[in-house]
Amino acid sequence: MEFTANWFDGYASIWSHILPSYSPKRYLEIGSFEGRSACHFISVTANLSPVEVCCIDTWEGGVEHQGLAMSAVEKRFDANLEEASSLARYPVALRKIKALSNRGLVMLLSEGKYNYFDVVYIDGSHQAPDVLSDAILAFMLVKVGGLVIFDDYLWGLGANSEPLMSPKLAIDSFINNYQRKIQPHYGMPLGQLYCQKIAE
Repeated sequence: MEFTANWFDGYASIWSHILPSYSPKRYLEIGSFEGRSACHFISVTANLSPVEVCCIDTWEGGVEHQGLAMSAVEKRFDANLEEASSLARYPVALRKIKALSNRGLVMLLSEGKYNYFDVVYIDGSHQAPDVLSDAILAFMLVKVGGLVIFDDYLWGLGANSEPLMSPKLAIDSFINNYQRKIQPHYGMPLGQLYCQKIAE
């Protein structure tokens, strides 16, 4: 597999520790880039049982990807997921949705996939309105007992930062509004925030 960025590497050991306790078989990812996190999910889970992996991305990049050849990024994603699946002990059902996240998530809901996924990983747009939309739609798609993982919780914050250009405002709003339906897992590294859905 070929990865040109190591943004996820700091969390790989945490996922390896946490994911098995959820016995996840259905994984949804919003924002995939080269597929590093999806490949790690496959390596952790598909040696125990068959899994489904659904990845949503435009592969057009955001403001943080200026100057990158996103067509090459998408090709690496395709090759990496194919290789990770071929190395797994059990079958991996892959689905790639090339679309804006709100459209891809609504598509899944229109297919009846309410309470369907065991794990949803949100790492798409970093702008607060987009992250909030992703979080609300993801809540509908993840099953009770399942896990929602937010990446880049503190991304873009600084003395002269614009709050609407950072995920934190949206994630905090989601947690405050859904506090009776989710259980945040604190004590994790500040770069990611983990929430378990406990009620509809």
